[in-house]
Amino acid sequence: MRWSQALIPTLREAPREAEIPSHNLMLRAGMMRRLAAGVYSYLPLGWRAIRKVEQIVREELDRVGCQEILMSVISPAELWRESGRWDVYGKELMRLKDRHDREFALGPTHEEIVTDIVRAEVRSYRELPTVLYQIQVKFRDEIRPRFGVMRCREFSMMDAYSFHVDRDSLDEWYGIMHEAYERIFTRCGLEFKPVLADSGAIGGKTTHEFMVLADSGESVVLNCPKESCGYAATDETAERYLTASSSGEDPKSMTEVDTPNARTIEEVCALLNVGPDRLVKTLLYKTDGELVAALIPGDRELNEAKFRKVLGSANVEMADADAIRDLTGADVGFSGPVGLSEIELIADKSIETMTNVVTGANKDDTHLLNVNVGRDFQVSRYEDLVTVIPGDLCRECRSPLSSYRGIEVGQIFKLGTKYSESMHATFMDASGDEKPFVMGCYGIGTTRTVAAAIEQHHDDAGIIWPVSLAPYHALVLPVTMKNSRIVEASDSLYEQLTDLGVEVLYDDRDERAGVKFKDGDLIGIPFRICVGEKNVKKGLVEVRERRDGRTELVPIEDAAQYVQQRL
Repeated sequence: MRWSQALIPTLREAPREAEIPSHNLMLRAGMMRRLAAGVYSYLPLGWRAIRKVEQIVREELDRVGCQEILMSVISPAELWRESGRWDVYGKELMRLKDRHDREFALGPTHEEIVTDIVRAEVRSYRELPTVLYQIQVKFRDEIRPRFGVMRCREFSMMDAYSFHVDRDSLDEWYGIMHEAYERIFTRCGLEFKPVLADSGAIGGKTTHEFMVLADSGESVVLNCPKESCGYAATDETAERYLTASSSGEDPKSMTEVDTPNARTIEEVCALLNVGPDRLVKTLLYKTDGELVAALIPGDRELNEAKFRKVLGSANVEMADADAIRDLTGADVGFSGPVGLSEIELIADKSIETMTNVVTGANKDDTHLLNVNVGRDFQVSRYEDLVTVIPGDLCRECRSPLSSYRGIEVGQIFKLGTKYSESMHATFMDASGDEKPFVMGCYGIGTTRTVAAAIEQHHDDAGIIWPVSLAPYHALVLPVTMKNSRIVEASDSLYEQLTDLGVEVLYDDRDERAGVKFKDGDLIGIPFRICVGEKNVKKGLVEVRERRDGRTELVPIEDAAQYVQQRL
């Protein structure tokens, strides 16, 4: 491709909207343009990189026996109601109605449609396992789109679905897909780690996210640094080894104390001269129209993903001030478990061994001292409710956990019979009995993978593409188009590289050399062949590798072959 004929609208300055390196560089390099909040149009360079990811995904999935299909973007509400997700998925589901007032959704994922296909077409165990995948646009109505394509409303994704006779077959394929994902992300040139994760609205009990390591990542991963252990999980699911938190004191008499205007943990601790680990927070939530209380230590944060899973509901939100006053008779900040017998009290496991704690008194400007579980209030169940932090002990080997940030680029799930049972999707087994399909599902964000690659591979000058994802492999850059010898050599190199199958961009613009060099570094093509007057006179060109800046002078007649071999 000749640059003079290409649409590569590079920008000198970082756009105001850009928040992280990939967002900034995808806009500056002319890879995409914003259409609306969280919605982008992909220009030639961006689309070429996305297609590179898609091709790697196709090759690796086809290699293990997956079959590509294409499902409709739009799905009828009836299918979502069958699965039970129409009412529980939440506001992220983009809904619409046709002219006949029939309800539809723009698919954020396709479990319902693919289950509908397979229940109609697959009848016997002899046809299983089968794995179907597609690469298609998806929609999620993010409340606050940000970070470019990292969290947007429209994005490209590979989603695959496997159907099995039993869980042993699912386990086998889960391992096959896990290995396929490792090959995919390795071929994409990414440094990544698979970690235990939360299944969210997709469902299922076992799931792993594939995290690209990046300081700008939204996800926090807790991992065990001990090589022989290897435990790693997102902060939504990470568990800790729990040590007893008892103070060693005998229970004391519960007493009431005035705490005027002390609503926060910090204010209560300062007023009563106690540490936050001696407090118990009573957090009130609404779920499916009912109030429920979560009790956690004052020095910890509630993990809402864990809490939703404990409650078995996606519709969980913090109670408002009016609901809290109606229940407790007090303002926000003074809630406590004593006397809240009419609602369920769910406590973190650490609460069970705490003694003589401080809680709200369900009375304005008042707290209780020396509160003890079992004597002063009853807990309906103990669960793991808190967010694990660095320094907590690994659940597997009890070593202190560390953390890093990452970008989720893929996830695999063991769904089991969640969808097949609710949608009555069955097959005949070897004994002639009707059984529900056992399912798995697997996703890779193809647009997000491109952004993650840029997050890992860039410098102050621009993008540094892994060869496998680069829109073009080589850039032929004549320093001027006014010198016939330079133009002749550049034309010849362009033709030779093209004949060798090298994807080449020829910067034939009538621009200053400095502009061309800056644009070349910005768009990040792996190899730049600079054709300059002094070197051409000697029969040489300069070949520079974008990754490390290494340059070599190569005879013009050998340059195309040299670059091909390096690639």
